[in-house]
Amino acid sequence: MTNHLQAATTLNNGVNMPWFGLGVFKVEEGSELVQAVKSAIKHGYRSIDTAAIYGNETGVGQGIREALAENGIAREDLFVTSKVWNADLGYESTLAAYEASLNKLGLEYLDLYLIHWPVRGKYKEAWRALETLYKEGRVKAIGVSNFQVHHLEDLMKDAQIKPVVNQVEFHPLLSQLELRRFTKEQGIQLEAWSPLMQGQLLDNPVLQEIANHHGKSVAQIILRWDLQHGVVTIPKSTKEHRIIENAAIFDFELNQAEVARIDDLNKDQRVGPDPDNFDF
Repeated sequence: MTNHLQAATTLNNGVNMPWFGLGVFKVEEGSELVQAVKSAIKHGYRSIDTAAIYGNETGVGQGIREALAENGIAREDLFVTSKVWNADLGYESTLAAYEASLNKLGLEYLDLYLIHWPVRGKYKEAWRALETLYKEGRVKAIGVSNFQVHHLEDLMKDAQIKPVVNQVEFHPLLSQLELRRFTKEQGIQLEAWSPLMQGQLLDNPVLQEIANHHGKSVAQIILRWDLQHGVVTIPKSTKEHRIIENAAIFDFELNQAEVARIDDLNKDQRVGPDPDNFDF
């Protein structure tokens, strides 16, 4: 039972990763971003997720450094993730991209580095670079994002190190059942991006009914559903009150019937690109 904000799952390499964190997709550089990161850490979040393509690693790093200093928290108590973008998916270019992300973040290492998308013909060389970074102790854990079952099977044919995480679009309209089964069998932790379907689920009557029953928001119901399925989740918000509200999901539990009703909403519907048709 995931019962507090700093609860963590143990990845297949023994590293602990918080079940819950802050995502910063589409949050532009600037004071709003810095303050969001600081607010999250102040209110108990210990995981921050960014990516090179988001263009906001500098602000994320500033927010992290200021929050650590102001709250007396050690860097080792945070779990920071970034991702290598498609244009850099080669061996040397991935190594260079990692250095660029570290420099922008102002950090000495990342806790998790991911291949952002499974670009055909490129992700294996990028993975080889991630394996090098991991073996050299430059990063605590390595994984992928947006990989489907066949991508994972192909990658693992030649990989020396198994991915620890697969971060994918996951929400009640895209419940990724086959992928969840496969990653569980392989000991790969599934992580949800866009868990709230970019706000498109907030008026769903089934979710509203369950939310009313628990005295919670629809967003809180969805995020609790994620955790009860064993999926790490990183909702995005820049508003302090929403950052606090999103994390207030550890004082209740959905029953089996409620989980099943939410599961039944699945339509295999995406808000993001199809990983089989997104190379750039």
